[in-house]
Amino acid sequence: MEQKQKKKSIQRPLFRKILMKSGLAFLSMAPLLLGVIGLVGLFQVLVTPRMLASLFRDNPLFDTLIGTLSGAAGTGNPMVSYVIGGEMLGQGVSLYAVSALILSWVTLGFIQLPAEVEVFGGRFTLYRNLLAFFFTMLIAVLTTLTVQALL
Repeated sequence: MEQKQKKKSIQRPLFRKILMKSGLAFLSMAPLLLGVIGLVGLFQVLVTPRMLASLFRDNPLFDTLIGTLSGAAGTGNPMVSYVIGGEMLGQGVSLYAVSALILSWVTLGFIQLPAEVEVFGGRFTLYRNLLAFFFTMLIAVLTTLTVQALL
């Protein structure tokens, strides 16, 4: 019985200490997070689907690359990327570009790089973004080829 009480008294201060440390870490990152959220919001308001559609030239490789870069620059909510992707398909943009844009919109994020470096470190952020960039392009091409084979 005495052993259980001893364990409980040891665990409570430890939990409070961890909670306090986590709260302070969050508060120190709050200005950076607010800045990233602000930049993402500005991008979503200022860049229209028509502006994005004007970047593409019906070249599968070029469209995939531009779609990946556009999505990485326009980081945001996945639901917004689906709407933008649907609008772009309606304006005649290739499926290569749209699938690359939607994938990179969610997996990459140039706007949030400073926050990611702050939280995870530069080396991890570099490797994660390079791998995400490569696999986004690969998956966009494979997705388009699969859809074309099924139709």
